[in-house]
Amino acid sequence: MEAFQKNGLSELELADENFNLKLKREIAGGSVTTVFAPQAGQIPGPSPTLPVTVSGTEDIGQSGSQLEGLERIESPIIGTFYRAPNPDAEPYVAIGDVVRKGQVLCIIEAMKIMNEIESEIEGTVVKIFPKNGEAVEYGQELFAVKPV
Repeated sequence: MEAFQKNGLSELELADENFNLKLKREIAGGSVTTVFAPQAGQIPGPSPTLPVTVSGTEDIGQSGSQLEGLERIESPIIGTFYRAPNPDAEPYVAIGDVVRKGQVLCIIEAMKIMNEIESEIEGTVVKIFPKNGEAVEYGQELFAVKPV
């Protein structure tokens, strides 16, 4: 469990034909659902050779003072932030989308495990802080949401 905390892990599952081991650690302030990583070369994110344009990563005219009173969704782990399940898919959410509690907002890859980050609140997405493919830290702001 020390390795989980040190590396920002929330869940580990090992399985074969005769053996199945699953370890899970609850993370305060956020819900994490683990999805196993695809094969190498299929990991979502920007292509190293092609420029990537991602819409919806800016706020909608909100200055720092206008972001006051909004709920912040923070990263429960250290890893790489992805807005979509794969490079060809639409982002899970965009600026202006209404999200529900339990809805997947993004993926954070940690040690080749894709962790779906779910919303703990209902409201409208006002700002998405990290860019697609950007490294995020534990507790870093991911989204600003105007509660319903």
